Amino acid sequence: MISESSSFVKGVVLGGAFCMLVTLLGHIKVGHGTKAHHHEHHHIQAPNKEDVLNLSEGERVEFSKSIRVYCIILVKPKDLGHWAAARETWSKHCDKAEFYSSENVKVFDSVALNTNDMWVMMRKAYKITYEHYKDEFSWFFLAYPTTFAIIENLKYFLLKKDPSQPFYIGHTVKSGDLEYVDGEGGIVLSIESLRRLAHVLEDPDKCPEQGGMIWKLAEDKQLAICLKYTGVFAENAEDSEGKDVFNTKSVGALIKEAMSTHPQQVVDGCCSDMAITFSGLAPNHMHVMMYGVYRLRPYGHSYSDALVFLPPLGSDND
Repeated sequence: MISESSSFVKGVVLGGAFCMLVTLLGHIKVGHGTKAHHHEHHHIQAPNKEDVLNLSEGERVEFSKSIRVYCIILVKPKDLGHWAAARETWSKHCDKAEFYSSENVKVFDSVALNTNDMWVMMRKAYKITYEHYKDEFSWFFLAYPTTFAIIENLKYFLLKKDPSQPFYIGHTVKSGDLEYVDGEGGIVLSIESLRRLAHVLEDPDKCPEQGGMIWKLAEDKQLAICLKYTGVFAENAEDSEGKDVFNTKSVGALIKEAMSTHPQQVVDGCCSDMAITFSGLAPNHMHVMMYGVYRLRPYGHSYSDALVFLPPLGSDND
């Protein structure tokens, strides 16, 4: 009797393990379906100076007004210091910025999502954003609280991009066959990408809330899998010289790397002049970045930029 009971338990365990393996393989197959094999990854580059100079005056004015970015910042109560820094610095340059928090916090205005799960937070934030702002904005930028973003450079990057196309851009990383945008560097979706995502989020078979796998995927990987179902793929964003513009590290970390790998050209080997994001910053470092990017100016020097992205009406940005 004991032997039969033992055999039964072993059978249940093995059977359960087999079912979990089948589920895992099913999700992997879905996540890397036939569409992925037909997609040739390419790097999306920012316009060069000549492209902008060749624009007519009317086109420049139109681009300056029409490229509007809605910013989503995902936060938790433990991030209060970063929350305050992001609110006081770069987020003021978004056309509209909202903080989406895991729970209601009286100290700061935010949209309470009532979950600590980062993937559930991300998908809820995207759903709310689409429902409320699909007719108001064309570009949607999602960031973590340790990210510092230069929104004017993002708008410049998006200058001649069509938001009616399924763009999903940032700093891409490869994990096996899955290519995804690393959330640490920020994630940009066009309105068409967000529209497709909003629809697939309603399908638990294609885009489950809990992932449905033996181990849990990071939220940026799960997002990539859901977007693949809709024909939206991760694209690496670069400047006109081929340098990354979405950075998953801080300026200090990138300079240290450049000093060890390119000691004769530290600055050129470090970062793009048109960088959009840096990550892994402490709150006080965000204020230092704000000073360096927006406040410190060489008197009398003019950059003669062909385009000017004006701040949102009523904002108190720098």
